[in-house]
Amino acid sequence: MEDALFWHRLQFGFTIVYHYLFPQLTMGLALLIVVMKGLALRSGDPLWDRLARFWARVFGINFAVGVVTGIPMELQLGANWSRFAKFAGGIVGQTLAMEGMFAFFLESSLLALFLYGARRLGPRRHFLVALGLFAGTWLSGYFIVTTNAFMQHPVGYAIEGDHLTLVSLSAYLTNPWAIIAYAHTMIASVVTATFVVAGVSALWLLRGVHGAEASRALTLAIRVGLIAAIAVAFPTGDLQAKAVARYQPASLAAMEGRFESGPIAGITLIGQPNIAARRLDNPIKVPGALSFLAYGTFHADVRGLDTFPQSEWPTNIELLYYAFHVMAGLGTLFIGLLGLANLFAFRRRLDTTRPLLWALLLAMPFPYIATTCGWMTAELGRQPWVVHGLLRTANASSPRVHSGSVLFTLVGFAGLYLVVGVLFLWLVGRELARGPVDAAAAH
Repeated sequence: MEDALFWHRLQFGFTIVYHYLFPQLTMGLALLIVVMKGLALRSGDPLWDRLARFWARVFGINFAVGVVTGIPMELQLGANWSRFAKFAGGIVGQTLAMEGMFAFFLESSLLALFLYGARRLGPRRHFLVALGLFAGTWLSGYFIVTTNAFMQHPVGYAIEGDHLTLVSLSAYLTNPWAIIAYAHTMIASVVTATFVVAGVSALWLLRGVHGAEASRALTLAIRVGLIAAIAVAFPTGDLQAKAVARYQPASLAAMEGRFESGPIAGITLIGQPNIAARRLDNPIKVPGALSFLAYGTFHADVRGLDTFPQSEWPTNIELLYYAFHVMAGLGTLFIGLLGLANLFAFRRRLDTTRPLLWALLLAMPFPYIATTCGWMTAELGRQPWVVHGLLRTANASSPRVHSGSVLFTLVGFAGLYLVVGVLFLWLVGRELARGPVDAAAAH
């Protein structure tokens, strides 16, 4: 209880996990809204326009709650992580400022135009607003991912005394880790959005309401969702694994519970990491798969944790291991479920196959679980570093903020976020009950 660092980490972990529940949906919905508006413009079918307006309202609710829950995280950088802010703030502050100055204002202003300016803008300009909203949303994602990528794989910096300075903005913005992680993250957000759209559409079909809109949205969601789910695994997941193998080999070993080095390394399907005995209990593996995933050949030698000092091991191997495997396992199940849904849609049986509609409805929370486990994999894998290879997490927190103060604010955040979460569910529930409205009823 007296370990202030533990509470600093728990508080930031809690706030960032809660916050990320919201922007991942808005980032994915931004793409789907553009597709819906494009289909409305091309076909002249008002059904697509009603769907775009409906999901834009859900987008707006998510966006607002995402802003509210995101503010405390930036405040924590100064309050809870002052030594990190002093050491690396001159660099990570660049993209955080860019996100606020460029992406956030573009996103928020265009959202207002999209929601309330359709009648004055007309169909073509309204579509252009949707494109701009998409661009602002995804640009915001790039700035945030680039900030985190510097902490995973620092580039473009110089050390001056007790802090870092930026010597190459282009190197910083084109960090190879950032490009790979951005593609992986944004496509994963599309998976989340498609599951939400598919789940809501399945709910409408099960209840027998908004049948035409539900059928059309469901077909769009499962088609885009299958493409995105495959892309999350390959190529983006494959590239991410190769980046971890190249830049954070100890993290890769911990993610797979690999304690010994050797060639033809297998991917573990099931197993329990035994840290005390330095082994994986009851493993079921696919031989050579990890070697191929990490280095592109089944015979490659993959380093185990035995080749690294224990002081450089990730600090919570068990949680890292299980987070990675839950993420990967769910991703595989998503491909299977969406593939089955597309097969039934091709046979024109999806709308009337109630067990499959129930499966799509009940699957809605699982992309959120998968993306949370993905974030945990990235952040736990970076430990014990807050800036990999440069600043340890133990040396990054605020030394004068004691555990009692952190615990007090953590309880406060939990209470506040509970209220915000209930309000969010009520607002979204109201929109679901209202459903897609006719264009004449919109602003």
